Amino acid sequence: MVDWAPDIAGFLDYREYLRAYYEAAKANMPAFSYRYFSRKAGFTSPNFLKLVIEGKRNISADSVERFAVALKLSESERRFFGDLVAFNQATSAQEKNKAFERVSASRRFRKARRLEHGYFMYLSRWYYPAIREMVARADFIEDPAWIAGQLLPPIAPRQAQEGLEMLLELGLLSRDECGKLHRGEASVTTGHEVRSLAIVNYHRQMLERASESIELVSREHRDISALTVCIAPERVADFKARIHAFWEVLMELGDSDERPTRVYQLNMQFFPLNQVEGEQDP
Repeated sequence: MVDWAPDIAGFLDYREYLRAYYEAAKANMPAFSYRYFSRKAGFTSPNFLKLVIEGKRNISADSVERFAVALKLSESERRFFGDLVAFNQATSAQEKNKAFERVSASRRFRKARRLEHGYFMYLSRWYYPAIREMVARADFIEDPAWIAGQLLPPIAPRQAQEGLEMLLELGLLSRDECGKLHRGEASVTTGHEVRSLAIVNYHRQMLERASESIELVSREHRDISALTVCIAPERVADFKARIHAFWEVLMELGDSDERPTRVYQLNMQFFPLNQVEGEQDP
C-alpha cells in the first residue's frame, strides 16, 4: 500500500474504502482516473471502479486479486479486502457472520474499529446483556463461576469472565469509587452493517432461549402466548404503536424496581403469515 492511501483496516465497507482510495489517489496523482485504475486492474470497462463504488456492480471472487494488484495491497491487506467484499456482499446472516469473524480476526481492524467488534460481540452473545442486568441484583457476586451458574442455561465461568471484561470495556458496566459494579449509562454506536447483523444474531439467540424455556422453566415463572389475527394493512402502524407503548410501560416498571432478583427476557413478534397479491407493505 502506498503512503498516501487510506488504511484499509479502518473500513468496514469496501466501497467506502474504494471511494476514499480514489479521492486520495486523485489528490496525489494528477493522472489518476477511473480509466487509469481499470487499466492497472486489467478490466475492459473504463468505469468499472466507479460502478462498484456507487453500488451498481459487485466484485467477484476472481476480481478481488485484480483490485488488490491495482490498489498495491500487501498479502495480509489483500486477504482483508477479500473478507470485506465477502462481508458486504453476503446474502445471508450466516455468510455475514462467517465473513465478519474473519474481518474482526485482524488486530489492525480491532484496534481501528473497536466499537464495531465490541458491539457485534455484545449482541452476538445472549448472556452478555443478561450479565449486565444481573449486576442490578442486590445479591450479585462478582465471581465468574457464580455468574455462570446463575444463568439459564448455565455457561462456562470463562465465558462469564469474558462478558464482564467486554461490558466494562464498552462502558456498559462501570465501577463506583468503592470498586462495586453498576450498570453503565453509556450507549454503543456503530456502523449500520454490524448493527443489523448483531441485532439479527441477538433476536435469533433469544428466540432459542424462549423455546428452551418451555422445557426448562415452570409455567408459574414464564408466559408463552400467541395471537393470530386478520387485519387490514393500514392497521399495522396502529398495532406497532401500541406494542411500542406497551414496551415503554414495562421498561418503566423494570427500572423502578429497587430490589430486582431475576433477569427476564421478553420477546414479542408481530409478522404476516400470508401474502396478498397486489398489496404493498405499509
